[in-house]
Amino acid sequence: MTLHVSNSLTGEREPFEPQDPDSVLLYYCGLTVSDLAHLGHARSWVHVDVMHRWLEQLGYDVRHVENFTDVNEKIVARVGEDELGDSEPEVARHFVEEVLADMRSLNLKRADVYPRVSEHVPEIVGMVETLVEKGYAYEANGSVYFDVTTFDEYGKLSNQNLDDIEQQGDPDERSEKRNPADFALWKAGEAHPDDAPAGGETWDSPWGEGRPGWHIECSAMSTTHLADSIDVHVGGRDLVFPHHENEIAQSEAATGEQFAKYWLHVDLLETAGEKMSSSLENYFTVRNAVSEFGPNAIRMFLLSAAYDNTQTYSEAALDEAVERWERLERGYRTAVDAADDVDARTKIEDDELRDAVAEAREEFAEAMNDNFNTREAIAALLSVATAVHRHVDDRDEYDYRGLRDAVEAFEALGGEALGFALAGEADGTARLAEELVELVVEVREQERAAGNYERADELRDELAALGVTVEDTADGVEYHF
Repeated sequence: MTLHVSNSLTGEREPFEPQDPDSVLLYYCGLTVSDLAHLGHARSWVHVDVMHRWLEQLGYDVRHVENFTDVNEKIVARVGEDELGDSEPEVARHFVEEVLADMRSLNLKRADVYPRVSEHVPEIVGMVETLVEKGYAYEANGSVYFDVTTFDEYGKLSNQNLDDIEQQGDPDERSEKRNPADFALWKAGEAHPDDAPAGGETWDSPWGEGRPGWHIECSAMSTTHLADSIDVHVGGRDLVFPHHENEIAQSEAATGEQFAKYWLHVDLLETAGEKMSSSLENYFTVRNAVSEFGPNAIRMFLLSAAYDNTQTYSEAALDEAVERWERLERGYRTAVDAADDVDARTKIEDDELRDAVAEAREEFAEAMNDNFNTREAIAALLSVATAVHRHVDDRDEYDYRGLRDAVEAFEALGGEALGFALAGEADGTARLAEELVELVVEVREQERAAGNYERADELRDELAALGVTVEDTADGVEYHF
């Protein structure tokens, strides 16, 4: 069965056909690093992680880019707070480290690149210059705006017409804009001091000192690290308009190519009928949730609803996720222990067990190929646990081959595809070692970004002495053992 995805751009369920039949270019709109991550963020992370994993299971070479917005007024507002730092970059670096730690705790596959806005200002300025030269953007008092009337397909993602959009206007309403719906590509610090508040970074540009607009950053980083035209763009449902709509307009105006073929939107995590959000102060941090329930139970909870459906947070739902994870883990451990019981191995064949595992594999693949339906995929995996217990209970001899089939299904489907940490002690140690290497590599990237090249080289050499080679490539930092 071919993978089909729900494409927000067309509103249709479509067969997945990337531009290159062997590879997938995937961009995910990451966090604005102004606070600790909450479960709403984790919901997107885990579903994007599973998309990445399943695409690899299907044989694709996935190039995954996930940005950090480290230039934002919310970050500036935290400057000088507690021990966060005395500048916007310091506060941003603090929260990037915290977010990466939360990601590791959830057993997420590492993206190929984690670009940051502050490191891509030249690329952003270059794209804005292109838009001005092509007549899609205009300068006003040192700021630059995208003229939405020049892009005929504006509104195609959010399914709105320009008249309706202009009625809504823009929260950043200014008389200098030609149209209410025009959006900022570059914000002039001198003309609009609020755009470059105390503690906020500014950069030189052809239009004077200022800061990048919000939407342009993802377009610039995606084209820099992937291509002008990519296969998959993922983000939260709440970003469809204006962020993703504006990304499409500015990217396609600048390059003349379709920005992204498939737009996949992760729906909201709600609590008490409201979106879980830092601004509403109704959120639960990832680290507190992981500490209380464990990373696998959190992953089970977040995958228990399809990514494109709204999910509701509740203690009861988390308790149920804990029970389902424990059921899955017991099934896996029972299969492993029984298969390792040399005295109980026989040549008997239990068709019921083998058939149940084979059927579960088929149902799992059907579910995942149906727009990454993790809810049904988990149900298929839990049926293997049921079959294992049915086979082992009240029996002195086991079907070794059938149990090995079950173990392989748990590890391939539950571990590799859904990302549950089923690893044994030795594998867990290896995973910890890899996480520590990732942490050192991230610290080295921060040292390089801060201009501490000597210290960055020292870290590279220290890793090399431990058998880890670090390479700085045009596509970002890569390492291998």
